Amino acid sequence: MTPRSGTRNFKGNALSARSRSILAGLVRQYIEEGEPVSSLWLAQHGNFGLSSATVRTVMAELETQGYVCQPHTSSGRIPTDHGYRCFVDLLLEARRDTRPAPEVEARLRQAGTVSDVLSNVSHELSLASHHLGFALMPQPTSGTFRHIEFVPLDDMKILVIVSTDNGKISNKIVDLGDRTDRSALTTGANYLNQEFAGLPLWRVRATVVDQLRQERMLYDQLLSRALRLASSTLEDMVPQNQLFLEGVEFLLDEVSDGEDRAPLSTLRALLAMIERKDLLVRLLNEYIDGPDLTVVIGTEHASSELQDFSLVTSTYFDGWRTGSIGVIGPRRMQYSRAITAVEKVSRAVSRVLVAQATASNNDRRRETGTA
Repeated sequence: MTPRSGTRNFKGNALSARSRSILAGLVRQYIEEGEPVSSLWLAQHGNFGLSSATVRTVMAELETQGYVCQPHTSSGRIPTDHGYRCFVDLLLEARRDTRPAPEVEARLRQAGTVSDVLSNVSHELSLASHHLGFALMPQPTSGTFRHIEFVPLDDMKILVIVSTDNGKISNKIVDLGDRTDRSALTTGANYLNQEFAGLPLWRVRATVVDQLRQERMLYDQLLSRALRLASSTLEDMVPQNQLFLEGVEFLLDEVSDGEDRAPLSTLRALLAMIERKDLLVRLLNEYIDGPDLTVVIGTEHASSELQDFSLVTSTYFDGWRTGSIGVIGPRRMQYSRAITAVEKVSRAVSRVLVAQATASNNDRRRETGTA
């Protein structure tokens, strides 16, 4: 599990056992009902063996520490992202080894190709979690960025040369549509070489696209021009990895003007990303280098587009590369159910894809007589 943003300042294990227990009870009830939880309700139904006054004191301390908040002065409390983080950490600490899911594995084995398997994975995750399920193909191998050079061919046409660590060189002629100073091109190329040398090409392209989307770049014509030249060339060099999504209808249930629900504007932004899958792929790729299981909650996301949602994701192995699967849902998601579903399916898909790869390798050896 990988905390994001400022969550490292909020250590759930610094709370007393009593505070953690009360916080967990509050989060569970809020996830279940979606209404602020009062100290009286927790005292009566939480099985803590504590008076309402004692629970109220603990709740006030949790609010001061940033784990819960009170949306209205006359209401109970709801968890903050830090409260959800503490709750999720408790779930992860207490969980046992996930049991195999032979029924899921059997259904996945019926798929013929890797794409079919991953399409079925997103379906399985969506049904099990009641959230948006996704499966991301392993990132295609494209090499490591080594050097870029801009060579003026005339006043407006530029030859862009990109070389990689494996000796691959790509050339592309780009018509800028206006005159460009030679020294400006050199400066732009130097910036890109200093910034990105040694990084995978796919990560360089994703970062370049992200920087171009930032409004401040519009005011730096030199840098913007260099980024546009690089983006145009890298687009041809980096194959796109496929993203499979299912369960968009579950997102509609999360639209509300109430507390801790995704506003309509946020849903529109997420749906726009789904329409342009390259943007969502870029965001999800940020977590593929993490541990097997990653839970990212609300404002822990580095990208503002996802900060009204939580993400539960895990990696899988296809025999030689790593991809990721997971679910996207509201911050008030059933984390236990989502974590269990993602863990079970990630192990199942790894077994299925490794078996497919092994069988394919054996077939090739038999055909070539090397078995």
